[in-house]
Formats: sequence, C-alpha cells, structure tokens
Amino acid sequence: MNYYRQQRDNFVICTDPDCIDRNAVFEFLAETQWWTTLTSESLNRALRNSLCFSLLEGNRQIGVARVITDYVTFAYLCDVYIVEERRAQGLGSWMIRCILDHPDLKNLKRVALITHDAQRFYLGFDFHFASHPDYYMERLKS
Repeated sequence: MNYYRQQRDNFVICTDPDCIDRNAVFEFLAETQWWTTLTSESLNRALRNSLCFSLLEGNRQIGVARVITDYVTFAYLCDVYIVEERRAQGLGSWMIRCILDHPDLKNLKRVALITHDAQRFYLGFDFHFASHPDYYMERLKS
C-alpha cells in the first residue's frame, strides 16, 4: 500500500500506521479537554479506524491528526494536536494543508470539524461556520 508522505526540512508528515508513536499520541490527547474518556484501548480503536497523519521531527512524534471518512463525499477532521514547543512555527498550517491536499481527500464535497478555540485558524483554510445550522444535527451521549 502507498502511504502519503511529505517532508519539509527535518519534519515529515506520514500516514503510514507504523509512523505513529501511540504512547506519545496518548500523552498528547490525554492533555486535551476534548477527549476526557481516553484510554489506550479507545485510542487504538480510533487510530485503527481513521486515516491518521503523524507529524514527526526526525523520529519524534510532535503532532497528530485523524480523519474519519468514507473517501467519497465526507470527512471529519479531529484530534489535531501539535506539541506546545512547536506551535506557532507553521507546522500546524502545513499539516492541515497536507491533509486537505491528500489525494483521497482533496475532492470530497465536505470536510467537517468541531473546534472550541481555533476558529480563526481554520477560517484561513476556507472552513466556514455552518451555513444552515438549523439543518446540522447531532446526537450526544451524556
């Protein structure tokens, strides 16, 4: 299987599952506010069932993003994370651009995401607030 790989200086973005340092990703996501029920098993299941983008500096995992998709019409971008010491250096923008340009994703009709604090960042990639929020529905488990 051909995996997607992009390189810039000493940084690599890779979709090969063997690139993922699961322990590092677990530590990243355990720090976040959005995944409060994270366990090793739930992370492993999520990674297995997603198109995962690893951001590596040399051999060190410094970022991650997951895409859940049908590869035909829809994708959901989630769990985007860059280690704090590498933020504000353009790596997050590069990772999102690589995701949106991925050959299996770039022609999808809709890529969705939910963010509580990075709206301005994603607006720069042509994401928009829902044009018909009264059509958007979700079912939340309490």
